[in-house]
Amino acid sequence: MFSFGLKDAIDIFCVALLLFNIYKLMRASGSLNIFYGVLVFVVTWIVVSQVLEMKLLGSIFDKLVSVGMLALIIIFQEEIRRFFLTLGSNSRFRSFVNFFTTKKKSEEEENPAIMQIVRACAYMSKNLVGALIIIERDMSLRDIVNTGEPIDANINAQLIKNIFFKNSPLHDGAIIISQNRIVAAACILPVSHNTNIPKELGLRHRAALGITQQSDAVGIIVSEETGRISVAQSGEFRIDLTQEELESFLTTVM
Repeated sequence: MFSFGLKDAIDIFCVALLLFNIYKLMRASGSLNIFYGVLVFVVTWIVVSQVLEMKLLGSIFDKLVSVGMLALIIIFQEEIRRFFLTLGSNSRFRSFVNFFTTKKKSEEEENPAIMQIVRACAYMSKNLVGALIIIERDMSLRDIVNTGEPIDANINAQLIKNIFFKNSPLHDGAIIISQNRIVAAACILPVSHNTNIPKELGLRHRAALGITQQSDAVGIIVSEETGRISVAQSGEFRIDLTQEELESFLTTVM
């Protein structure tokens, strides 16, 4: 007799949640067609071996699955690395604890560096100066920092504007902010290959999206062509922010 209990419902929910997160990961990395192909193969394998109980074909599929798992690990090593980095991040737990333990302060009093970043972005937006600012959170960006020039300075609006000045030797690439300090400039970021990125967004936007797909860092982009301020977080964009919206966003992530 067939029985369906609470444990079965939880089991189905967990599998659905896992598939949904894998789907989001594949979509962000531009590998959605491979995800669909793997899904079709797995469903076919289950039908052949479990439903139809075809022993010969089922054994062939079993061998292919064992080899295919190794191939998938090689193909999706970056995505798997990002998955476990996200899993190991304690940002949600920290936010939960801070919600109950931290008294609310004024934004300027809580983190004065926020206003320095906002002022610099507002100036660069008005004067059409391109900029890319990456803020490290729980996951280390040491590998990215090592690609640039070390600075290790307090966050200052004038310093940020000077770094991204068009004739500055450090204006290409990104600056990395870690623990409320500018630790490096002219850093090279991984570029996202997401095909859903609007064509009007340039290389800075793709680089910001790329690093937020591989870590929990957030990116701030000032467009050199339009002056629009955008932010990237968790592989997604928020386009054309005002100064107030940028300040509000930074308050939640810094």
